[in-house]
Amino acid sequence: MNQRLDALRSYLLDKKHHAFVKTAAEAGIADLNERFEREGTPDQMRSAIVFSEMMRCQEPVILPGEKIVLTRTVKDVPFIYTDKEWEGIKATHYIHERGTVSNISPDYETTVRLGLGARREEVEARLQDEGLDEKGRTFLESVLMCIDALQDLIARYEKKAREEGESDTAEVLARIRTEGAGSFREALQLLRAIHFAIWAADNYHNTLGRFDQYMYPYYRHDIDSGVLTREEAFDLLEEFFLTCNKDSDFYPGMQQGDNGQSIVLGGRDAEGNYLFNEISEMCLKASYELRLIDPKINIRVDSRTPDEVFEKGSRLTKIGLGFPQYSNDDVVIPGLVRKGYSEEDARNYVVAACWEFIIPKVAMDIVNIDGLSLAACVKDSLPALKGCKDYEDFYCEVEKNIFREADRICAGHKGLYMIPSPMMSLLMDGTIERARDISLGCKYNNFGIHGTGLATAADSLAALKKFFFEQKRFSAERLLDALEHDFNNDPELKEMLRKEAPKMGQDDDEVDAIGTALLDSFDKALEGRVNERGGIYRAGTGTAMYYIWHARDLGATPDGRTAEENIPANYSPSLFMKQKGPVSVIKSFSKPHLERVINGGPLTLEFDRTVFRNDESIRKLGMLVKTFITLGGHQLQLNTVSREELLDAKAHPENHRQLIVRVWGWSGYFVELDECYQDHVISRIEFDV
Repeated sequence: MNQRLDALRSYLLDKKHHAFVKTAAEAGIADLNERFEREGTPDQMRSAIVFSEMMRCQEPVILPGEKIVLTRTVKDVPFIYTDKEWEGIKATHYIHERGTVSNISPDYETTVRLGLGARREEVEARLQDEGLDEKGRTFLESVLMCIDALQDLIARYEKKAREEGESDTAEVLARIRTEGAGSFREALQLLRAIHFAIWAADNYHNTLGRFDQYMYPYYRHDIDSGVLTREEAFDLLEEFFLTCNKDSDFYPGMQQGDNGQSIVLGGRDAEGNYLFNEISEMCLKASYELRLIDPKINIRVDSRTPDEVFEKGSRLTKIGLGFPQYSNDDVVIPGLVRKGYSEEDARNYVVAACWEFIIPKVAMDIVNIDGLSLAACVKDSLPALKGCKDYEDFYCEVEKNIFREADRICAGHKGLYMIPSPMMSLLMDGTIERARDISLGCKYNNFGIHGTGLATAADSLAALKKFFFEQKRFSAERLLDALEHDFNNDPELKEMLRKEAPKMGQDDDEVDAIGTALLDSFDKALEGRVNERGGIYRAGTGTAMYYIWHARDLGATPDGRTAEENIPANYSPSLFMKQKGPVSVIKSFSKPHLERVINGGPLTLEFDRTVFRNDESIRKLGMLVKTFITLGGHQLQLNTVSREELLDAKAHPENHRQLIVRVWGWSGYFVELDECYQDHVISRIEFDV
């Protein structure tokens, strides 16, 4: 990192650019919804007007030393509905999260290549169709309004650059206002403008997709033609990474850092060539130098991926950013094809905000629409224990509960309404041709259901199988009474369940087979279901924030867990499992039929920072990752932590402002997390290599 970028990084971390920020109220646009209600403005046009006003009110600001510009100066996006209107909509519709389009992967590549001017011409040509209905015409006009507003903002930035004597920046802006990118710097600047725009359109969890693939041609052109040296290109890449951290504290999410700015590197093409290129390597190096939470790095790998890729990723893990996260093409691509995605689309997969597998350009999948608690399905089956003649009989009860819970969840997703997003629609395939907003759907409209508490469920069933059905060491009445009293009246039973029963993560075939059966049942419970948009449901092994929510209502469980104890995040072992080392864990968690739970959800492992003593430890970690992939694991994320530092950071946050941890599928600053998430990170098992 050169001196210019180091100074810019410090400027951003110190939030000096917030001196230019104002609220929507201060900008005079907070009450647009009241006007819309009075005038009966259609929702499509409301979204376009709000976006246009957001662009108009942005004050052009060029920070010291910047070459890639655009800084958000209006903090909050005005809501298009009044409270009364929104309550009326919610009374008759299902609303996912905030009600806006989110967590999809836009087609940046096409607009960066063709330019805003060409996209505008495309929309204008479509408007000439006399067969357009009123809804289609309104949609296309709203898209034109968004393009015009973004182009106007770029023009005002160009003017500002000329006023400040930044002629190079002005020329870049002048070109990308209408034309497609002709250089690496132009491509990064236009990408910044588009990415900036969809956040300002109130869309969120916006990923950057296969960044190394669509940016590589511009880099290659500039290097081969002598326009840039590799060092100059790297500086531009680092600056683009800095822009991802510039406005992110204004982005919505469960916690600061949960913003979905992920990029995917690597993968293979249809001919089997591994696509890890110079941009891929530069992304890892940039993250290593900058040490910031955005963008989150994901690497697509497989059993044939060169060892050096795993070692490069492990060097990044070492410094404690919580990424890269790894996804296994050998499992993911066949799994997506099994769920109805074309092979071409499946090969182009990326991850959504956290880990969910999604297809750029063509998918309006809602990958986190709900969560099913596998642990609760086991717990709710316990009253049937006395009537079951054997373990298989009891498991049938558990599976019935999984099916019943799937029925309940899917029944709740009726009448989906999403707020239109004409700006995002410009970046998705087929919307202009169909003259319909992306909020109404796309080629794929599938729903993803997280599955929580797998290890808790499997461990509980393994304990029941061994101690209740086979060894008959306690009665059903004794177990139910102990659980009701949180084991306070039966500490002996608690110790037996907690310490003597097999646990998933110890490479025990019997309990691992139970985990496999649970996931198979979860997949079967969703198989054949069609949502109201014609899409299917996908089971997954991720938890998102449900690992906190579901644990609160679970109570004590037959694995010896007490009511106040957490369940593991994502696809991970129990927090109190007696560990046999990370190899045993990856063996256990690669055994299930993971191609069936293809909504995704990583095995999450924590390593103590002291394990990284030398390059040999980095190589060993890389081989551990490759072993998981070779064995058939689908996703893996690693956290490097120091329990002592985490405890000190909780007590003295002012001394640890830049301490980064992996939370559930994203990395954030530890001191900015709610206490429940801080405590969960502290309680996780730390492994050695």
